[in-house]
Amino acid sequence: MKFDTKAEIKNLIQIIKSLDKKAVTIFISVAAFQTISWYYTSRRFFRKNFYYQYFQDNPEVKLYEYMYWFFSELVPFVLLPILVIKLFFKEKVSNFGMSLGDYKTGLKLTLIFLIFMLPLLWFASSQPDFAAKYPHLKSAREYWSIFLIYEIGMLTYMFSWEFIWRGYMQFGLEEKFGYYAILIQMIPFVILHNGKPELETFSAILGGIALGILAFRTRSFIYGVLVHFGIMLGIDLISVARFKSDDYGIGINSLFNLISKIF
Repeated sequence: MKFDTKAEIKNLIQIIKSLDKKAVTIFISVAAFQTISWYYTSRRFFRKNFYYQYFQDNPEVKLYEYMYWFFSELVPFVLLPILVIKLFFKEKVSNFGMSLGDYKTGLKLTLIFLIFMLPLLWFASSQPDFAAKYPHLKSAREYWSIFLIYEIGMLTYMFSWEFIWRGYMQFGLEEKFGYYAILIQMIPFVILHNGKPELETFSAILGGIALGILAFRTRSFIYGVLVHFGIMLGIDLISVARFKSDDYGIGINSLFNLISKIF
């Protein structure tokens, strides 16, 4: 059978024209934004472009590295998506979950999520290898002032992280895919956990789905920020307390011992 180049091109053009423009824009822009994040707003970029020139002799270079990463992610994960929403879609950002939504339900579900997760964090942190990974900034274990700065940066990062997946991507694909949008955003969310502890990566599958459901139920990604940040803060705080006390037990005495190290 003879291959008709013109007919193939014409058919391809027709297929492209038939695609949902908003969904296509979401898919392509998310891929572009994540690529920008990987190459330009990452810790790797900071080390390559700023470390030797400005921070090599600064004892807090790691803190600056993490702050660059946390705050610069606002550009590809928040600012650029908002520009697409306003300039291309001509929509309100509240349509993409940037609002308080059903705040009464949101706060209740957030509290339930955190109450459920805290005991799991307590048992997971009893494994020294797990606790040794948090906080990722090691100097945050030594000084509470650095811990506070680090966690503020983490909160900012979680805002960006939740908006790009549970806000921009999930709400942006809702019209075309409905609740399947939860599963679609869950896939890159889990992939980007690769390299972290296995337990955390596998839990990201259920976590991504649960946070997606939470976003649709409340019509906001903000409660995903609170849940995600609350979990990370819990992991970091418990891990610091275990590090300071060298106590990896799970009994009531260990709990009181760790509380004493925090306060």
